[in-house]
Amino acid sequence: MVSLTSTGSEPLHLTMKDLRPSLKSIQGFLHYQSPYAPLLSDRWGSHLSPPERCDPPKKLFRDPDTLKFIFHAVLEMKHIDEKGLIKLPKNNLDKNFDRRDDDDDCLPLKDYRNIGIMAHIDAGKTTITERILYYTGRNYKIGEVHEGTATMDWMEQEQERGITITSAATTTFWNNHRINIIDTPGHVDFTLEVERSLRVLDGAICLFDSVAGVEPQSETVWRQADKYGVPRICFVNKMDRLGANFFRTRDMIITNLGTKPLVLQLPVGAEDSFSGVVDLVRMKAAIWSGEELGAKFLYGDIPDDLLDLAKDYRTQLIETVVELDDMAIENYLEGIEPDEQTIKILIRKGTISGTFVPVLCGSAFKNKGVQPLLDAVVDYLPSPLDLPPMKGSDPDDPEKALERIPGDDEPFAGLAFKIMSDPFVGSLTFIRVYSGKLSAGSYVLNSNKGKKERIGRLLEMHANSREDVKSALTGDIIALAGLKDTITGETLCDPEKPIVLERMEFPEPVIKVAIEPKTKADLDRMAVGLIKLVQEDPSFHFSRDEETSQTVIEGMGELHLEIIVDRLKREFKVEANVGAPQVNYRESISRVSEVQYIHKKQSGGQGQFADITVRFEPLEPGSGYEFKSEIKGGVVPKEYIPGVMKGLEECMSNGVLAGYPVVDVRTVLVDGSYHEVDSSVLAFQLAARGAFRDGMRKAAPRMLEPIMKVEVVTPEEHLGDVIGDLNSRRGQINNFGDKPGGLKKEVPKTTKPWAWQIEGTRVIILRQAGYLKRGCCNRKRN
Repeated sequence: MVSLTSTGSEPLHLTMKDLRPSLKSIQGFLHYQSPYAPLLSDRWGSHLSPPERCDPPKKLFRDPDTLKFIFHAVLEMKHIDEKGLIKLPKNNLDKNFDRRDDDDDCLPLKDYRNIGIMAHIDAGKTTITERILYYTGRNYKIGEVHEGTATMDWMEQEQERGITITSAATTTFWNNHRINIIDTPGHVDFTLEVERSLRVLDGAICLFDSVAGVEPQSETVWRQADKYGVPRICFVNKMDRLGANFFRTRDMIITNLGTKPLVLQLPVGAEDSFSGVVDLVRMKAAIWSGEELGAKFLYGDIPDDLLDLAKDYRTQLIETVVELDDMAIENYLEGIEPDEQTIKILIRKGTISGTFVPVLCGSAFKNKGVQPLLDAVVDYLPSPLDLPPMKGSDPDDPEKALERIPGDDEPFAGLAFKIMSDPFVGSLTFIRVYSGKLSAGSYVLNSNKGKKERIGRLLEMHANSREDVKSALTGDIIALAGLKDTITGETLCDPEKPIVLERMEFPEPVIKVAIEPKTKADLDRMAVGLIKLVQEDPSFHFSRDEETSQTVIEGMGELHLEIIVDRLKREFKVEANVGAPQVNYRESISRVSEVQYIHKKQSGGQGQFADITVRFEPLEPGSGYEFKSEIKGGVVPKEYIPGVMKGLEECMSNGVLAGYPVVDVRTVLVDGSYHEVDSSVLAFQLAARGAFRDGMRKAAPRMLEPIMKVEVVTPEEHLGDVIGDLNSRRGQINNFGDKPGGLKKEVPKTTKPWAWQIEGTRVIILRQAGYLKRGCCNRKRN
């Protein structure tokens, strides 16, 4: 038994079993700092079992100073009295409990950071997240993406492909700050995951590959962050790669993103010789001595060959930040530079306001630069208190604006931003708490639907693992179990103080494929699976095409739909065939025609006779079908006219060219005659069918095919390739334009045949045109 005590408090009794996870955190935190770390296995080997066999502790100590204190107390047998009590200072004990554990000893909201990590695919997002979790003590070892062991890439499809497919949330602590992290995908097919994550985050880290610079998907996620006004910092990653160029990437941030970078670090060396960074705020160089888990780095003097460059960038840094404060700029003009703390305050002010974007650098894979990046997250990115109150409206009066101020004492309001199916818990609803407090077993109002929901369990997520918590407070990102009616983008709030927060906007699908189960037994399971997948992913749609009798699934790209089909197979045991959907062509006419058709069968007894003259007229696209009668003088009795109308309508479903439905046609009954005995409704119906065949052939029939309205945002250097590709696929360029916001991008807008979509979408993305938007409609082919 080991007990902890502090002045003015009751002893906290913990067994060695309770301390195991804390000791693991201590070991992770001190691995690169303490020479005593290797002694853990010798001194406490019999007590420290692998984490997967550890029961959760009664209190997990999170403060680094406290962890260090306990570590050395246990390891060196110091600060322990004759009764086995570790005397822990009261101020240290206070720092380790989150607000949900103890309302009197809580981590204040100003020390919360809700951040996302975003970038182009393969820029190192998950790799850097794994290092963050390790250096903060959240994980006891580093998982690697290429080995399929990354904590945040928990799906089988992610581990097999080495890419992030779905956003994953976790929580960790650094320098007495709680950091809620969402690791987002970088592939363009999963851009929705970035969209809904940025909607609920307060800040972001945008990664760039130091070799490739600003890539197309980097621009896309940057625009998404602009859309929601998310403050961010940049991290130029992979400085150890051949061809790494920090300064070229900085220039691309200016030209491609239209923003102002504020360089806070300079690389020491590059490629194989990259060894650390120059901290321009401290004017010190942080040098890593090896690659072993980023174990040892020391701050020292700036290398002589970088000193002049560092002074130049330091001057630029100071001149940029002092513009944000009148007193600072007056002092600077008088020759007084701001101190380090003032510089950090001004950098934070400019970052939150969007005046500039701090730029840091490092190599996550080689474990260099991650700890200073964590310091920058704490120092420069906002807490929930630094941002404006969340806007919303009254459910009963949408024109009435409301807002929620962040605070535990405010009415509860949260936004559901993600639905996930868990094999053990069921459906999990991820929410961001903007105000108030939420407890398990309480009731909340879904203000979008006007329905109450009971909160079953509150879960703090670590990728796909869960930890039950008693309450969720302002600033938390939490998962709720037990909700039945809430979907992505809906608001949960206090029933007594209802509010509807601004909903998310979801991108429209850009690709379709047909899917059919291999056996009848798979049919029902496929329907259930598709419904659940739609609930999880609003960018995925499915429908039943009654015309072709096909089930059609729609998504953001080929990989997106490939993952959907794979999940149907693995999670719902559905074997399915996938292929290109049939194109729904249409037929129409291009000129007016008029025909007379006589239907006559009179060979004795009751016969059939109907004589009609019908005019066929083309209509504007999208008009559909119209029937009109111009009969005068009763040449065709009014009781027979419905037969003519029915006969023509029946024929409209099968055109004369290829049997496709006929659209945008008006038929006019202009003349006719009848027989008093042999005429009937059926006779006129049959006459209408004959008139349709003759009239359509004379009216210059033509095929219509569905087309897409396409907008492509592309860098200027790719414009020629994109236009050539569009023209080769029968696309018609309508106009060009520049992307607003200062970005040097060309935006060709065009129309293209719908049958092009699968191959053409892939080609444009592979050519790095970047961002594709489209809408679909039926139009005539020229």
